[in-house]
Amino acid sequence: MRNTVQIPDDISRRIDSLVERSDLSRDQIVEDALAQGRSLAWQEQWVSGVLEAVAEADRGEFASDAEIEAVLNKYGSP
Repeated sequence: MRNTVQIPDDISRRIDSLVERSDLSRDQIVEDALAQGRSLAWQEQWVSGVLEAVAEADRGEFASDAEIEAVLNKYGSP
């Protein structure tokens, strides 16, 4: 079943911005907010974090071998 909802222009623009910055559709963004309780602000922060992490990876900014070893030693490795 499809429903129609009137969304204020400022919220609609924020949803459109998320669509442009992610692989999600408008429907997916709204459904996530309603079904999972993830606010628009949460989704914006999540997308920004993912995009920043991808940019860091593109720049070759990864954990060093020593940092990885320290985490594996701290928490154990299989």
